[in-house]
Amino acid sequence: MNSTNYILGFILAMTAIVAVLLTGLREVTKAGAERNEAIFNKRAILMSVENYLGDKQVKQLSDAEVENIFQNQVEQVVLNMDGEEVESMMAEDVDMAKERKKPEAERVLPLYIFSDTDTKEKFYILSVRGNGLWDEIWGNIALKSDLETIAGAAFDHTGETPGLGAEIKDNASFRKQFEGKKIYDAEGNYTAVVVRKNGARNDRYEVDAISGATVTCDGVTEMLQRGIKYYQPYLEELDAESDVQGFLVQ
Repeated sequence: MNSTNYILGFILAMTAIVAVLLTGLREVTKAGAERNEAIFNKRAILMSVENYLGDKQVKQLSDAEVENIFQNQVEQVVLNMDGEEVESMMAEDVDMAKERKKPEAERVLPLYIFSDTDTKEKFYILSVRGNGLWDEIWGNIALKSDLETIAGAAFDHTGETPGLGAEIKDNASFRKQFEGKKIYDAEGNYTAVVVRKNGARNDRYEVDAISGATVTCDGVTEMLQRGIKYYQPYLEELDAESDVQGFLVQ
């Protein structure tokens, strides 16, 4: 009996000690882990404007360079679903996964405005999120200053199949297809971008799907059509302001 009590006491004591040590370790490493996650997310956002970052690819940038670009070339805005700016919030603090769980009318949207240091052109980076075959997928879509032409796109996923659905992230040629595509048809109707099985039929706003990844590609299409549309109130207001300013300059 005494032996059993001793063993149980020893196990409980060791469990308590391990729990305390793990809690302490988590607290010690928490700040570093959060910083690494923030850098990872910023790299993902910059992937959508990689063509405008100079000679280096995003993966070649140091953490300090990523932070420097965000500090000097990226404006962060948070929008409500009416396209109005939300004060006292940073776009990087918006958790898109959590926002998806809210009623649509209550969600907020992150917007990143990247300025090219050479041309001074602004690019509007929209964050979108949807569902693939197995789990969530997401992406960042950069629009040129005309607010209809895609400058670049980058995608990621939780658990799509390697060599198939995971190619939305891993296959650079898939992402490359989005460059130059429009989010409106020739008549000005909103289309976003369609990922088309068996090949794109409209060069203006369609791209080729990944072979063998139909469900994931359909998920990308739905995500883009829904996710970009969320930003339409803001983009339409911005476009109207640009027209007014252009008229006044004339």
